[in-house]
Amino acid sequence: MDKFSFLGNSEIEYIDKLYQSYKNDPKSVEESWRQFFQGFDFATTKYPGKEQVVTENIPATNSMSKEFNVMNLVQAYRQRGHLFTKTNPVRTRRKYFPTLDIENFDLSESDLETVFHAGTEIGLGASKLKDIVSHLQETYCKSIGAEYVFVRHPQMMRWLQSKMEGTKNTPNFNDEQRKHIYYHLKLAVGFENYIHKKFVGQKRFSLEGTETLIPALDAMIERGAELGVQEFIFGMAHRGRLNVLANILEKPYANIFKEFMGEEFDEDIALGDVKYHLGYGNTVKTDNGSKVKLHLAPNPSHLETVGAVVEGISRSKIDNDYAGDQDKLVPVIIHGDAAIAAQGIVYETVQMSQLTGYKTGGTIHLVINNQIGFTTNYLDARSSTYCTDVAKVTRSPVFHVNGDDVEALIFTIKLAMEYRQEFNSDVFIDILSYRKFGHNEGDEPRFTQPILYKKIAKHKNPRDIYADFLMEKGIYSKEEIKISNDDYNKLLDKDFELSKTFKKVFIQPFLEDYYKDIRHSTKEDFESSPKTGVDKKTLLELAGNITNLPKDLTFFKKIGKLMSDRKKMIENDKLDWAMGELLAYSSLLEEGNSVRVSGQDSERGTFSHRHAALIIENSDEKYFPLKNISDKQAPFHIYNSSLSEYGVLGFEYGYALAHPTGLTIWEAQFGDFHNVAQAVIDQYISAAEDKWGIKNGLVMYLPHGYEGQGAEHSSARMERFLTLCANNNMQIINPTTPANLFHMLRRQVKRDIRVPLICFTPKSLLRHAKCVSKMDELAKGQFQEVIDDNNIIAEEVRRVVFCSGKIYYDLLARKEELFAQDIALVRVEQLYPFPEKQIDQVLNRYPNALLHLWVQEEPENMGAWQFVNYQFKNKDVKLVPVARQSSGSPATGLNKIHLAGQNEIINKVFRKCNCDRKLKYCGLQCVEGSSHADILLQHEYFAEKKSKLIM
Repeated sequence: MDKFSFLGNSEIEYIDKLYQSYKNDPKSVEESWRQFFQGFDFATTKYPGKEQVVTENIPATNSMSKEFNVMNLVQAYRQRGHLFTKTNPVRTRRKYFPTLDIENFDLSESDLETVFHAGTEIGLGASKLKDIVSHLQETYCKSIGAEYVFVRHPQMMRWLQSKMEGTKNTPNFNDEQRKHIYYHLKLAVGFENYIHKKFVGQKRFSLEGTETLIPALDAMIERGAELGVQEFIFGMAHRGRLNVLANILEKPYANIFKEFMGEEFDEDIALGDVKYHLGYGNTVKTDNGSKVKLHLAPNPSHLETVGAVVEGISRSKIDNDYAGDQDKLVPVIIHGDAAIAAQGIVYETVQMSQLTGYKTGGTIHLVINNQIGFTTNYLDARSSTYCTDVAKVTRSPVFHVNGDDVEALIFTIKLAMEYRQEFNSDVFIDILSYRKFGHNEGDEPRFTQPILYKKIAKHKNPRDIYADFLMEKGIYSKEEIKISNDDYNKLLDKDFELSKTFKKVFIQPFLEDYYKDIRHSTKEDFESSPKTGVDKKTLLELAGNITNLPKDLTFFKKIGKLMSDRKKMIENDKLDWAMGELLAYSSLLEEGNSVRVSGQDSERGTFSHRHAALIIENSDEKYFPLKNISDKQAPFHIYNSSLSEYGVLGFEYGYALAHPTGLTIWEAQFGDFHNVAQAVIDQYISAAEDKWGIKNGLVMYLPHGYEGQGAEHSSARMERFLTLCANNNMQIINPTTPANLFHMLRRQVKRDIRVPLICFTPKSLLRHAKCVSKMDELAKGQFQEVIDDNNIIAEEVRRVVFCSGKIYYDLLARKEELFAQDIALVRVEQLYPFPEKQIDQVLNRYPNALLHLWVQEEPENMGAWQFVNYQFKNKDVKLVPVARQSSGSPATGLNKIHLAGQNEIINKVFRKCNCDRKLKYCGLQCVEGSSHADILLQHEYFAEKKSKLIM
């Protein structure tokens, strides 16, 4: 057996480098290593004749080699000690080989009384081997297992080793501290027992089996406050949520009880949600008198989605409330073991944690490890050894703790809190525990885990285990324990009676302080848009600021041409999409509204249109024109994100939630890439206001348009968003001019409502010669929900063509080619909330119209057709679709087939009239040799309008 089998090459090289440093300057290494090397030198000097070359086949027998064997043993405990812990309260843990027996390190019982200088490495000084082994066992193999040797930074490693080995990972609480711990265990266990008796069979996803979480969270908050933390943002799924709300965030018990009995929600909430999904916020007072803000974000049944949202909320508050100070706020995510191991969103969120645009200064991750997911045993739930192995992506330390040992858990969470504040790194704590009942309280776990639940039924809860310990120590008597528990039950009884007096269930809006001046939207808010123009002189100044680059910096030569072209646009008064967008941002920034944009290629733009970040030549440095508008401007942030949609969209939703006065935008690389973030869209963007009373002004940019790029680069799946629309919950906009984009973005911030905005952005239109706007269109006016045709003779219009987005420009090209002034092209820029009044005005403008078409690029079963047709159901017109044939795939992959389909759509709209009238396009699908009379007889719809055709 290789004597260095437990000591990786990196550790051997590290020790060798330390030794060389010691030889050059003993003071260059820390005290413990200095003592070890002194002993090493002593051995090699005192016994030079016994020195020998050690090979794989020749065992090491001299004292020097034994010292290295002991060092090998120390490193093995640090690396693998977590595999041999007493951390599982209800299962016998798996066996791992080789073990940590000293025989596996070329040591024997005869060495136990030998003194080794290797003891200095763990803070003991020169010590007997038996004492070294005992110290290592206490530190790494009792109620706390530690995984941390993969941490690359020596400073972090030494910090952790010092904290753990210096205390043997063993807490030392005094009597008062232990009484405080018992108090919180009493609350945790008593609350669950009370609900179980009062609301028999109702779902609550109890914390029973992991009640030690409550005193642990209390200890984390207390220690955090001592270290300068002013706010914690929590995200967690269902299990234990009610207990955390009640006993950590101090949500009134009576309010929770009412949620079990309530029949009606507060009038501001349309549908509400189940009690174990709700969020809450409060300011609590710590034992030392500090005030700490606590927020628990609302969470859907898509368990881990909230993690990304919490990180976004945290970053938003760090940026905007704490001037970038990450030590003032700590995100805390409480996971389930099955979820953290299996849900991809966890990996995405962890992978973002050290990126510039998404750092939050380190998250404390706690795992309520029931060792079972619904009915699935942990052996079937993951391939990894631990559910927390995702932590190794960012080399974050992981602690595995026995959930019955409340003191060990509190010791660990305080250590985690200190580590987070010291190094701004994530920390994971895996609380090995159990679930007393089934997945929910109505489930029968003995169907699937009879042996495990036979053991759980006999297992004492953590409160009673700790009570036995305190009575044994003489801290409490049995009678005192009973009185304390009875008093708590009486308090709950009082609140239970109080809850019966409440008429309705009240849902506290999340982060309500941020929305004091922002109200829920009404239907009237969308009947017309407010004025959002900006003084033309100001716009010209802003345009100059973002197109004039510093003369002392050198940029890629094409950047110079880009800026020159933008200046010409301003001179020629033809602003393209990028200029409309950048002027919207710059005007908001100048007015004090911050702007944040993120997406996979957002700095340049997927289609190379934005160029918000300019690389300085021959360097990696960037210059941001929008950060250099003026001295008084608000912050501008733009980031290229990781290749993630689910995690990043959740993050940006959270960011927007905590910063309603700013403009927050998530941009998809291609529109349909939002598919993999559907849980954020379904559970937060579309439903959060109805469920939780949440308002959010997030903007989603989804590039959309059929240009022959294939199925995955054409459609942003407009139909999916429209299906989710109701109660003014979203804005679905497909703008076709830079001016309308400009006003759309400004409107999003300037109104006193906040509603998520889904914007279908263009690709080819970014450089389309017709897709331009004049500066006056930005300076004057407002967002136009519907843009009517200004190149028609209204009385002669027989065919009204409604459309949305890029297809308008294809239709316009044919119309201009044919000079067809009896066809009106009407752009529906805002699809939802549907602009009823504006559409009615259009219909009234064309009293002689015979045919009303809805034209779209998408197949008939996709796009906006079904939705728009439904909106027309009460109107005195029949809307006829012109679209591609229904399909299971959004688009073809062959450009020629795409062009043929596009031409067919255009040709259907502009089919020439072959009848005996002199009009070019009478609005009827005429055939050769037919007369108007023949057609009218065949089309019942036109029977009432036939008089209009008779001369």
